[in-house]
Amino acid sequence: MNKENNVIPADFVNYKTTFLMNKVNIPKLFLFEHNTKAGVYGRICVAVGELKFFGFKERRGAIEQEIIVKAGGVAISPPEYWHKVELLTEDTAFKVEFFAQQDSQIVKENLSERNE
Repeated sequence: MNKENNVIPADFVNYKTTFLMNKVNIPKLFLFEHNTKAGVYGRICVAVGELKFFGFKERRGAIEQEIIVKAGGVAISPPEYWHKVELLTEDTAFKVEFFAQQDSQIVKENLSERNE
């Protein structure tokens, strides 16, 4: 993943946000490799504690990056990028904001952020 993938383009808008997740209510999907669909960026926003973001070169591939994200910090997952998170503290809480190009069908129809 290159540096420009760590920036959400200016013409992308937040069209969906998850609830605040923690060790009790996190959907298991987030703890295992998953990706977003073409045209969708995910911004992981840590509210409390810390998490580790893992990025993979490909599905079931080698770990390409590991980023520790502390409270107040964010990690960006570009479109179709395989990734997962690991909660590092008992009190870790985070949400994910999904962004797509403002004139896209995804935004118009509020489509799913994941490849089905």
